Amino acid sequence: MGVQNQKQAMVLGISAVLLWSTVATAFKLALQHLTPLQLLSIASVTSVVVLFVAVIRRHSWCEVMVFWKKYPLRFAVLGALNPFLYYVILFQAYDLLPAQQAQSLNYTWALVLSLLAVPILGQSLQRSDIIALVIGYLGVLVISTRGDVLGMEFVSGFGVALALFSTVLWALYWLINTKNETPSEISLLLCFLNGTPLVLLATLLVDGMPNGMAGVVSAVYVGVFEMGVTFILWMNAMKLAMYASRVSNLIFLSPFLSLILIHSILGEEIANATYLGLVMIVLAVVYQQYAAYRTKPQC
Repeated sequence: MGVQNQKQAMVLGISAVLLWSTVATAFKLALQHLTPLQLLSIASVTSVVVLFVAVIRRHSWCEVMVFWKKYPLRFAVLGALNPFLYYVILFQAYDLLPAQQAQSLNYTWALVLSLLAVPILGQSLQRSDIIALVIGYLGVLVISTRGDVLGMEFVSGFGVALALFSTVLWALYWLINTKNETPSEISLLLCFLNGTPLVLLATLLVDGMPNGMAGVVSAVYVGVFEMGVTFILWMNAMKLAMYASRVSNLIFLSPFLSLILIHSILGEEIANATYLGLVMIVLAVVYQQYAAYRTKPQC
């Protein structure tokens, strides 16, 4: 039975990675017709529907309400972070940058997590963390300047800043979640139930809702696969896995698969600097995880 569980976990993990690899392309396709807020409003509403159906299949609505009433402030804060602030900032970065840059820079959130864990969780930075941060952010510099590190010229300096700031928001979301004992799928639904009204209000006040159907299909796709189904697939994969590291390492395939789609569908010519910088970022994250594993007490 254990072998079967691991096989199922790998299938679910690979499915999640393949779907996540498509979303950078979907972002850019939607943003050709929609503002970042309009994209987020459609995607968030779609995600609420998907998450509601997924949660109600396994839990009663009364159970959902118990957790909501127990931690109203926590879910209000988490909902403001995700989906509202995080995706507003991320989509704006995608609107300003080539997809290859935005998705690669976003991948540094794991490095930011280790930095923010110091003040928030009281953890200390190890030498391996510092080495990983240096390598990772050198990779960021290579990608952002398209290899002209000394020239320090950016396609959009503001876009780069937004992409990096989105990683701070995403890391904050997960750090706050470390003390969240609510079942993962219920927690995600409650975050979206709290955050989506903020998204809709901001959209109505700033841009208004989209008039036509252009970009809507891509936005719905984002809601289903970036914010909804894929998270559930990934969470179930981790629960089923006998060897969680084998599943979690699949995530390193995602940014490279994403570059293939960005090139073939969006027609972006992938710069050598993007490949180099992304390899540096991935190596930094892998090294950081490996070092943490080596120093963890073994049973």
